[in-house]
Amino acid sequence: MHTVVSVTLVASYVVVLTFVAVRARAAREYAEFSLARRALPLALVFGSLCATYVGPGFSIGFVGKGFQSGFLFFGIGLAYSLQNVLVGVLVAPRLRALNDCHTLGDAIGQKYDRRCHVLAGVISVGLCTGYAAVMAKAGGVVFKDVFGLPLWSGVVLIVGITTLYTTSGGLRASVVTDAFQFTAFAILLPVVLVLALGFHLEGGIAGFAERAAVATQDGLASKTPFQIIGLVTAFLLGETLIPPYANRALASRTTRVSKHAFVLGGLFSVVWFAVMISLGVAARGIVPAGTDEDHVLLNMVKAIMPTEGYMLLLVVSISVIMSSLDSLLNAGAVVFTQDIVRPIHRLVDGKALDVGRTATVMIAVAAAVAAAAVPTIIDGLLVCYTIWAPAILPVLVLGLWLKKPRPLAGILSMVVGALVAGLSQLAVGGATRVPAILPALGAAVLAYFIGHLLSREKGE
Repeated sequence: MHTVVSVTLVASYVVVLTFVAVRARAAREYAEFSLARRALPLALVFGSLCATYVGPGFSIGFVGKGFQSGFLFFGIGLAYSLQNVLVGVLVAPRLRALNDCHTLGDAIGQKYDRRCHVLAGVISVGLCTGYAAVMAKAGGVVFKDVFGLPLWSGVVLIVGITTLYTTSGGLRASVVTDAFQFTAFAILLPVVLVLALGFHLEGGIAGFAERAAVATQDGLASKTPFQIIGLVTAFLLGETLIPPYANRALASRTTRVSKHAFVLGGLFSVVWFAVMISLGVAARGIVPAGTDEDHVLLNMVKAIMPTEGYMLLLVVSISVIMSSLDSLLNAGAVVFTQDIVRPIHRLVDGKALDVGRTATVMIAVAAAVAAAAVPTIIDGLLVCYTIWAPAILPVLVLGLWLKKPRPLAGILSMVVGALVAGLSQLAVGGATRVPAILPALGAAVLAYFIGHLLSREKGE
């Protein structure tokens, strides 16, 4: 009987999700595939934005960090919340106000030149693939935990299903399905916390507070102040306007919608981080000590939920992953088409749509292969953060605010930022041991101003 009910729940969810994707319609024009005709209302932009960032890193990953280090990562995560609010107030409206702009590369190309445009596109596609690899690895972990499948087969399943509807429907299908998935996991995961605190945690609220204090002290003791500063910097800047977020800013109906969606998303993330970290702390009294951080949430749900609830939460966990993965695949495909192919070859609308769909599949395959090299979910995200922020943010932010940005400054900053970030991580063995983002950001900003001064001397 339990099996029948579980299968029915899972099948029903998949049917509803399929119906939502079909209702979103297949994209027939590149304008639909890339930016949904710049007509998305506040509710869809907000829901999709939250569904994109509340992926496995900020759900499965944050529960694991709460289990290991208490509320340390809640404080670190608040930097991400602040970033969303600042982007909504200072950057997103300026980005949306640009004409004929599909991507950050377009914005950089308008402010600098075609060389900067293409270079920004190459970096963006690479980072979208890296982020997508982290999502694919998370999907493989879920399927391995539940069904005992090899990691590679779980990766193929999650990537294959997501690619199918993303390739067909483009950004609109991604946004509409994200909004549906966001509603599901925004309700069900907090329910797990209520059940854990109310019925399964020894010692009740007092026991929870004691475990939180011990775990947070352990977390603080495991990090140096310099490492904590590096992590705060990474969460403050590492996902700032990555291509999926930029797409939603650009696809918003108005600059006002763009602004409010990011501000509301930042405020929602504060609540979400508190719930996820609390789940991790509560898990210390439910799952065995020493459990791998990426497996804490599923093991906890298995311990406290009936079979039917566990299966439903499994589907929700997969939805969390798909909602981030589809956004990354679509954003990477649009970037490839708009920032790498179109500046070199003129494309009519139909051909651009074909290139975008082909690029979706290519990025999906690359992400599935790269998933094998991803360590833990949070560590994988930190590697991407450490490269993205130095390589793109100084060029983008200064380009939007300076009256006359210099192309040489943009090229030097992107190249130096990416190289220093990559080499720093290789030298120290990972993004979490020494905050490589700090020297990389400093080098990128310094390179920008050197390029700016050299250009002025040449009279450019």
